[in-house]
Amino acid sequence: MIDQITISKIQDAAQIVEVVSDFVTLRRRGVNYVGLCPFHDDRTPSFYVSPVKNLCKCFSCGVGGSPVHFVMKHEQLSYPEALKFLAKKYNIDVVEKEFTPEEKQAESERESMFIINEYARDYFMKTLHESHEGKAIGLSYFKERGFREDIIKKFQLGYGLDERNAFSVEALRAGFKQEFLIKTGLSGGGENNSPLYDRFRGRVIFPVHTISGKVVAFGGRILKKADKLAKYVNSPESDIYSKSKELYGIFFAKSAIAKAKKCFLVEGYTDVISMHQAGIENVVSSSGTALTQGQINMIRRFSDNITVLYDGDRAGITAALRGIDLLLESGMNVWVVLLPDGEDPDSFARKNNAEGFNKYIEDNEQDFIRFKTRLLLEDTGDDPIKRSGLINNIVESISLIPDSIKRSVYIKDTANIFDTREEVLISSVNRLRRQIFEKRKAEQERNNTQKAISAPTPAAAYTAQLTDNVNIAPKVGATSSPFDHYERELVRYIIRYGMLPIFISFDVENREIDGQRHEVEVVTEDGPTVIEVIREDLTRDDFIFEGKPFFKNELYRTIYEEACNNMFDEAFDPERYFLHHSNPKISHLSVELLGDAYQLSKIHAKAMGEREDDKSSRLNERNSLDRLVIRATTELKNAYVIERVKEVKSKIKTAAPDKIMELMSELKDLQSLKIILAKSLGERIVLRY
Repeated sequence: MIDQITISKIQDAAQIVEVVSDFVTLRRRGVNYVGLCPFHDDRTPSFYVSPVKNLCKCFSCGVGGSPVHFVMKHEQLSYPEALKFLAKKYNIDVVEKEFTPEEKQAESERESMFIINEYARDYFMKTLHESHEGKAIGLSYFKERGFREDIIKKFQLGYGLDERNAFSVEALRAGFKQEFLIKTGLSGGGENNSPLYDRFRGRVIFPVHTISGKVVAFGGRILKKADKLAKYVNSPESDIYSKSKELYGIFFAKSAIAKAKKCFLVEGYTDVISMHQAGIENVVSSSGTALTQGQINMIRRFSDNITVLYDGDRAGITAALRGIDLLLESGMNVWVVLLPDGEDPDSFARKNNAEGFNKYIEDNEQDFIRFKTRLLLEDTGDDPIKRSGLINNIVESISLIPDSIKRSVYIKDTANIFDTREEVLISSVNRLRRQIFEKRKAEQERNNTQKAISAPTPAAAYTAQLTDNVNIAPKVGATSSPFDHYERELVRYIIRYGMLPIFISFDVENREIDGQRHEVEVVTEDGPTVIEVIREDLTRDDFIFEGKPFFKNELYRTIYEEACNNMFDEAFDPERYFLHHSNPKISHLSVELLGDAYQLSKIHAKAMGEREDDKSSRLNERNSLDRLVIRATTELKNAYVIERVKEVKSKIKTAAPDKIMELMSELKDLQSLKIILAKSLGERIVLRY
């Protein structure tokens, strides 16, 4: 366990802009920063970061929180893991006891797999640098490719011994479970008590890192000639690794991509490493597969500009065309560079330094549409059918571009290249875009229908909402109970103003200061705190709730109870306490309620005597707590009475004759109570009997 003092140090040191900037490219906008949200397919910046509040918030998908909870969400870490992640970033010592065998067993499956991968990385690195076989074969191979020692260590390259189960035996001896060795793909076998074997034996090893530097997989290249063995083997898909969601080198490239405002995309591991050694660090690899939307989203966090580098042969040209349309559709600015014949990014980078490499790119870089047009023109010749097909091919790519200005520029260029009327191309592009729109609309309708069919009951949905780590809290307007809005309002007052006095009275006194008389404002009285008033007002009228909890929503009830338990501690700060709460549901709800975008109800705004769009609403609200808090508790009680009236009326319809009089008497009492509460709220009363 991490002690509270260390947790406080981490929370004080972690600055939201610094933390988020490691994963998202931010631009200053006023006093805040804005960038593309990393938690959904964001095409227009909607992720806001407030250095003043030390919070982040996406106003599209709703995800946000403190630095700790941003790391939890982004890296899929537990609360203690996120704290340790930030402690490492800010060089804060976290003293923890060694894991016992029982604690190791209790670790989650994901964490166990990460731990095994880290162990494997260290094992392969040690084998490369310390074993005779590793130095003679693996290290010699890297040196022959021209890799420097610092680059080999930077990318944590390693070597797997050419023995059937050398690694597996060592891992089992170190206490790791066989099931996790198999699930990570480090070992195979194990069926029917058969012995394990090493997946990466006799290969040089390339660890694959997440954007935060965690090892999720490995790639292994065989060095000896073997007809039946694949040149490369990679870790299989697992709970922690999806090939379509990772980019090799992104951990080492993210800062350089943001700084250069451009990303180079290559095919293989050695392409990335050689370019780094040449001084070009803004490079990642798709590991030989077509780009996926997840990989594109990762790049777009740091830059909208991407240059695809491929071999200069025909296969390289074909590869350059593959997957590019997805980049265009995502709004990326795409360029292509074909290297000289016989060269790939690895060999070309080894022959050039950063200056020479960048000069070649500058001289040979083409935007994708023009590149594709000129490339395919070579195959069409004067054949009108082929030429028509080429134009349609280019138009299809242009139609995917979301930016209308960019589309119009490409349409004009294409019309000039093919000596075609611009209006014809515009018509074709518009037709294709309508088809794309209709297709997406149909898919959305199918998805909505499927969701409706498989949707849980309201009660089950509400329960899931409370337990889901992503959809943290119910939204106003989508309540799951008639009391939700009123409970939420009270919780907002608790988090925002809980320890503030409900009112403060001042008086003016004449005092002598430096030999002169001055009129000075002095506090003559301050009321109880907001938390005290809420608790007292609800407890006083407990008969309305009939001994039941004041808050039906379990999340709100937890906040209320914890606030009441801490309200006599003078150091208790509700805003900080709940914002950094270990329960992510509570912390995310706190972000939601502390945001400036939160709008008061029309009745509350009217009670404060202000316009709803008044920028000083929070200050005015602070000065009106004596009215607003009491009104909020009264509204909750009123909602309970209204609901109870409905229940009694429903019972009267089916009650036995001897019970009707009793229920009518109860209804009369409730109606009287409703009148009292309604008058307190300033409503017009219309009674129907």
